[in-house]
Amino acid sequence: MAPAYCRNSGKGQLIHVNCLAKPSPALSTDELSPFSYGLQRTAPDLHNRVDNDLIRPKFPGMSMKIPEEIKQDFSREPLDAKSLLPDPFDQFEAWFSQACAENLPAPNAMSLATASADGSPTVRMVLLKVYDRDGFVFFTNYGSRKAQQIAENPRVSLLFPWFSMGRQVTITGIAQRIPTAASLRYFLSRSRGSQLGAWTSDQSSVISSRTVLETTLARMKQKFSSGEIPLPDFWGGFRVTPETIEFWQSQPDRLHDRFVYVLDDANSWSIERLAP
Repeated sequence: MAPAYCRNSGKGQLIHVNCLAKPSPALSTDELSPFSYGLQRTAPDLHNRVDNDLIRPKFPGMSMKIPEEIKQDFSREPLDAKSLLPDPFDQFEAWFSQACAENLPAPNAMSLATASADGSPTVRMVLLKVYDRDGFVFFTNYGSRKAQQIAENPRVSLLFPWFSMGRQVTITGIAQRIPTAASLRYFLSRSRGSQLGAWTSDQSSVISSRTVLETTLARMKQKFSSGEIPLPDFWGGFRVTPETIEFWQSQPDRLHDRFVYVLDDANSWSIERLAP
Protein backbone atom coordinates (compact mmCIF):
# COMPACT_ATOMS: atom_id res chain seq x y z
CA MET A 1 0.00 0.00 0.00
CA ALA A 2 1.22 3.48 -0.78
CA PRO A 3 2.58 5.53 2.12
CA ALA A 4 0.50 8.31 3.61
CA TYR A 5 0.63 11.55 1.75
CA CYS A 6 -1.12 14.88 1.88
CA ARG A 7 -1.31 17.86 -0.36
CA ASN A 8 -2.55 21.37 0.19
CA SER A 9 -3.16 24.41 -1.91
CA GLY A 10 -0.87 26.76 -0.09
CA LYS A 11 -0.61 28.61 3.16
CA GLY A 12 -3.67 30.57 4.19
CA GLN A 13 -5.84 29.14 1.45
CA LEU A 14 -8.53 26.50 1.39
CA ILE A 15 -6.86 23.20 2.21
CA HIS A 16 -8.09 19.96 0.68
CA VAL A 17 -6.89 16.95 2.60
CA ASN A 18 -5.90 13.91 0.58
CA CYS A 19 -4.28 11.21 2.67
CA LEU A 20 -3.73 7.54 1.98
CA ALA A 21 -2.94 5.72 5.15
CA LYS A 22 -1.16 2.47 5.87
CA PRO A 23 -3.24 0.49 8.40
CA SER A 24 -1.64 -0.25 11.73
CA PRO A 25 -1.52 -3.94 12.70
CA ALA A 26 -3.94 -4.87 15.43
CA LEU A 27 -2.53 -6.09 18.72
CA SER A 28 -3.73 -9.63 19.34
CA THR A 29 -4.58 -10.94 22.77
CA ASP A 30 -1.71 -13.40 22.42
CA GLU A 31 0.69 -10.48 22.46
CA LEU A 32 -0.67 -9.23 25.77
CA SER A 33 0.97 -10.23 28.99
CA PRO A 34 -1.01 -10.67 32.21
CA PHE A 35 -0.98 -7.54 34.30
CA SER A 36 -3.10 -7.13 37.36
CA TYR A 37 -4.62 -3.69 37.52
CA GLY A 38 -4.03 -2.87 41.15
CA LEU A 39 -1.68 -1.36 43.70
CA GLN A 40 0.29 -3.63 45.99
CA ARG A 41 0.16 -3.06 49.70
CA THR A 42 3.65 -1.80 50.41
CA ALA A 43 3.25 0.17 53.63
CA PRO A 44 2.41 -1.26 57.05
CA ASP A 45 0.45 1.85 57.97
CA LEU A 46 -3.24 1.16 57.36
CA HIS A 47 -3.74 4.76 56.24
CA ASN A 48 -1.28 4.21 53.39
CA ARG A 49 -2.75 0.93 52.19
CA VAL A 50 -4.91 0.53 49.12
CA ASP A 51 -7.31 -2.39 49.08
CA ASN A 52 -6.82 -4.19 45.76
CA ASP A 53 -10.40 -5.42 45.93
CA LEU A 54 -11.55 -1.83 45.58
CA ILE A 55 -9.80 -1.25 42.28
CA ARG A 56 -9.72 -4.67 40.63
CA PRO A 57 -12.49 -5.48 38.18
CA LYS A 58 -15.36 -7.44 39.71
CA PHE A 59 -15.03 -10.36 37.30
CA PRO A 60 -13.78 -13.59 38.92
CA GLY A 61 -10.95 -15.18 36.99
CA MET A 62 -10.33 -12.08 34.88
CA SER A 63 -7.87 -9.24 35.15
CA MET A 64 -7.04 -6.19 33.11
CA LYS A 65 -4.38 -7.02 30.53
CA ILE A 66 -2.03 -4.56 28.90
CA PRO A 67 1.36 -5.13 27.29
CA GLU A 68 4.19 -5.08 29.80
CA GLU A 69 6.19 -2.67 27.67
CA ILE A 70 4.49 0.19 25.88
CA LYS A 71 6.37 3.17 24.57
CA GLN A 72 5.00 6.12 26.45
CA ASP A 73 7.68 8.77 26.07
CA PHE A 74 7.50 10.65 22.77
CA SER A 75 9.31 13.70 24.08
CA ARG A 76 10.77 16.19 21.65
CA GLU A 77 12.18 19.70 21.71
CA PRO A 78 10.41 22.12 24.08
CA LEU A 79 7.56 24.22 22.75
CA ASP A 80 7.54 27.85 23.84
CA ALA A 81 5.41 30.86 23.06
CA LYS A 82 8.11 32.43 20.88
CA SER A 83 8.03 29.47 18.49
CA LEU A 84 4.26 29.68 17.97
CA LEU A 85 2.70 31.51 15.06
CA PRO A 86 0.26 34.26 16.07
CA ASP A 87 -2.60 32.73 14.06
CA PRO A 88 -3.80 29.26 15.18
CA PHE A 89 -4.75 28.24 11.62
CA ASP A 90 -1.20 28.92 10.45
CA GLN A 91 0.11 26.95 13.43
CA PHE A 92 -2.23 24.05 12.64
CA GLU A 93 -1.17 24.08 9.00
CA ALA A 94 2.49 23.93 10.04
CA TRP A 95 1.95 20.95 12.33
CA PHE A 96 -0.40 19.19 9.94
CA SER A 97 2.07 19.53 7.08
CA GLN A 98 4.79 18.04 9.27
CA ALA A 99 2.49 15.13 10.20
CA CYS A 100 1.88 14.46 6.51
CA ALA A 101 5.59 14.73 5.70
CA GLU A 102 6.42 12.13 8.37
CA ASN A 103 4.01 9.65 6.75
CA LEU A 104 1.90 9.16 9.86
CA PRO A 105 -1.03 6.76 9.38
CA ALA A 106 -4.06 8.90 8.49
CA PRO A 107 -2.87 12.24 9.86
CA ASN A 108 -6.27 13.70 8.93
CA ALA A 109 -8.08 11.25 11.22
CA MET A 110 -9.61 13.06 14.17
CA SER A 111 -11.75 12.12 17.12
CA LEU A 112 -15.10 13.90 17.09
CA ALA A 113 -16.84 14.19 20.45
CA THR A 114 -20.51 15.15 20.57
CA ALA A 115 -23.18 15.15 23.25
CA SER A 116 -26.94 14.96 23.17
CA ALA A 117 -29.25 17.55 24.72
CA ASP A 118 -29.20 15.61 28.01
CA GLY A 119 -25.40 15.52 28.03
CA SER A 120 -24.89 11.89 26.96
CA PRO A 121 -21.53 11.87 25.13
CA THR A 122 -20.27 9.83 22.19
CA VAL A 123 -16.96 9.90 20.36
CA ARG A 124 -15.79 8.43 17.07
CA MET A 125 -13.09 8.88 14.44
CA VAL A 126 -13.89 10.91 11.33
CA LEU A 127 -11.69 12.27 8.54
CA LEU A 128 -10.85 15.92 8.07
CA LYS A 129 -11.51 16.67 4.42
CA VAL A 130 -11.21 20.45 4.15
CA TYR A 131 -10.02 23.22 6.42
CA ASP A 132 -9.64 26.95 6.09
CA ARG A 133 -9.83 29.97 8.36
CA ASP A 134 -13.54 29.38 8.85
CA GLY A 135 -13.06 25.94 10.35
CA PHE A 136 -12.60 22.21 9.91
CA VAL A 137 -14.92 20.16 7.68
CA PHE A 138 -15.97 16.52 7.78
CA PHE A 139 -18.76 14.69 5.95
CA THR A 140 -21.40 12.28 7.19
CA ASN A 141 -24.97 11.03 6.94
CA TYR A 142 -27.32 13.68 8.36
CA GLY A 143 -29.38 10.91 9.95
CA SER A 144 -26.41 9.52 11.90
CA ARG A 145 -26.12 9.68 15.66
CA LYS A 146 -23.40 12.32 15.44
CA ALA A 147 -25.59 14.51 13.24
CA GLN A 148 -28.58 14.06 15.52
CA GLN A 149 -26.52 15.04 18.55
CA ILE A 150 -25.11 18.08 16.75
CA ALA A 151 -28.68 19.14 15.95
CA GLU A 152 -29.47 18.96 19.67
CA ASN A 153 -26.17 20.40 20.88
CA PRO A 154 -23.81 21.96 18.32
CA ARG A 155 -20.87 22.26 20.73
CA VAL A 156 -18.27 19.66 19.77
CA SER A 157 -14.60 18.82 20.22
CA LEU A 158 -11.99 17.49 17.80
CA LEU A 159 -8.71 15.76 18.62
CA PHE A 160 -5.81 15.00 16.27
CA PRO A 161 -3.73 12.27 18.01
CA TRP A 162 -0.27 12.43 16.44
CA PHE A 163 1.28 10.17 19.08
CA SER A 164 4.48 9.18 17.28
CA MET A 165 5.30 12.86 16.84
CA GLY A 166 4.64 13.58 20.50
CA ARG A 167 1.91 16.00 19.55
CA GLN A 168 -1.82 16.44 19.65
CA VAL A 169 -4.20 19.23 18.70
CA THR A 170 -7.54 19.70 20.45
CA ILE A 171 -10.25 21.95 19.07
CA THR A 172 -13.53 23.05 20.62
CA GLY A 173 -16.22 24.94 18.78
CA ILE A 174 -19.59 24.98 17.07
CA ALA A 175 -20.56 22.53 14.31
CA GLN A 176 -22.90 23.64 11.54
CA ARG A 177 -23.95 22.17 8.20
CA ILE A 178 -22.13 23.54 5.20
CA PRO A 179 -24.07 24.73 2.11
CA THR A 180 -25.47 21.99 -0.11
CA ALA A 181 -23.43 23.30 -3.06
CA ALA A 182 -20.22 22.76 -1.10
CA SER A 183 -21.29 19.22 -0.13
CA LEU A 184 -22.08 18.52 -3.78
CA ARG A 185 -18.64 19.64 -4.95
CA TYR A 186 -17.00 17.26 -2.52
CA PHE A 187 -19.45 14.42 -3.24
CA LEU A 188 -18.67 14.58 -6.94
CA SER A 189 -14.94 14.21 -6.15
CA ARG A 190 -15.51 10.90 -4.33
CA SER A 191 -15.11 7.52 -5.98
CA ARG A 192 -18.23 5.93 -7.43
CA GLY A 193 -18.04 3.24 -4.75
CA SER A 194 -18.01 5.84 -1.97
CA GLN A 195 -20.94 7.64 -3.59
CA LEU A 196 -22.92 4.40 -3.68
CA GLY A 197 -21.94 3.76 -0.07
CA ALA A 198 -23.48 7.07 0.97
CA TRP A 199 -26.78 5.97 -0.59
CA THR A 200 -26.55 2.46 0.85
CA SER A 201 -26.03 2.97 4.57
CA ASP A 202 -28.71 4.32 6.88
CA GLN A 203 -25.94 5.25 9.26
CA SER A 204 -26.32 4.37 12.97
CA SER A 205 -29.56 2.44 12.40
CA VAL A 206 -29.82 -1.15 13.68
CA ILE A 207 -29.56 -3.83 10.96
CA SER A 208 -30.00 -7.59 11.22
CA SER A 209 -26.93 -8.56 9.19
CA ARG A 210 -24.41 -7.42 6.61
CA THR A 211 -26.70 -8.93 3.99
CA VAL A 212 -28.95 -5.90 4.43
CA LEU A 213 -26.12 -3.63 3.30
CA GLU A 214 -25.11 -5.86 0.41
CA THR A 215 -28.70 -6.12 -0.82
CA THR A 216 -29.18 -2.36 -0.64
CA LEU A 217 -25.87 -1.76 -2.40
CA ALA A 218 -26.91 -4.04 -5.26
CA ARG A 219 -30.16 -2.11 -5.55
CA MET A 220 -28.32 1.23 -5.61
CA LYS A 221 -25.93 -0.03 -8.29
CA GLN A 222 -28.91 -0.95 -10.42
CA LYS A 223 -30.67 2.33 -9.73
CA PHE A 224 -27.65 4.42 -10.67
CA SER A 225 -26.25 2.12 -13.34
CA SER A 226 -25.74 4.96 -15.79
CA GLY A 227 -24.86 8.61 -15.46
CA GLU A 228 -23.68 10.56 -12.43
CA ILE A 229 -24.80 9.56 -8.96
CA PRO A 230 -26.72 12.45 -7.34
CA LEU A 231 -25.98 13.86 -3.91
CA PRO A 232 -28.29 12.29 -1.30
CA ASP A 233 -30.37 14.89 0.48
CA PHE A 234 -29.48 13.18 3.78
CA TRP A 235 -25.70 13.45 3.34
CA GLY A 236 -23.27 16.35 3.54
CA GLY A 237 -20.66 18.24 5.48
CA PHE A 238 -20.31 19.88 8.85
CA ARG A 239 -17.92 22.72 9.56
CA VAL A 240 -16.53 23.08 13.08
CA THR A 241 -15.88 26.76 13.74
CA PRO A 242 -13.26 26.82 16.50
CA GLU A 243 -13.43 28.79 19.72
CA THR A 244 -10.27 27.26 21.18
CA ILE A 245 -7.36 25.40 19.57
CA GLU A 246 -4.85 23.73 21.87
CA PHE A 247 -1.40 22.56 20.81
CA TRP A 248 0.15 19.90 23.06
CA GLN A 249 3.74 18.68 22.79
CA SER A 250 5.25 15.84 24.80
CA GLN A 251 8.01 16.53 27.30
CA PRO A 252 9.86 14.26 29.76
CA ASP A 253 8.33 13.30 33.11
CA ARG A 254 4.84 14.33 31.99
CA LEU A 255 5.76 18.02 32.12
CA HIS A 256 4.29 18.57 28.68
CA ASP A 257 4.02 21.89 26.87
CA ARG A 258 0.46 23.09 26.27
CA PHE A 259 -0.64 26.29 24.57
CA VAL A 260 -4.24 27.20 23.82
CA TYR A 261 -5.47 29.86 21.42
CA VAL A 262 -8.72 31.42 22.66
CA LEU A 263 -11.07 33.48 20.49
CA ASP A 264 -12.38 36.58 22.25
CA ASP A 265 -15.47 38.68 21.67
CA ALA A 266 -13.51 40.97 19.34
CA ASN A 267 -12.73 38.00 17.09
CA SER A 268 -9.06 38.08 18.06
CA TRP A 269 -6.93 35.18 19.25
CA SER A 270 -4.98 35.20 22.50
CA ILE A 271 -2.45 32.54 23.52
CA GLU A 272 -2.26 31.04 27.00
CA ARG A 273 0.07 28.44 28.44
CA LEU A 274 -1.65 25.63 30.36
CA ALA A 275 -0.22 23.42 33.08
CA PRO A 276 0.26 19.84 31.88
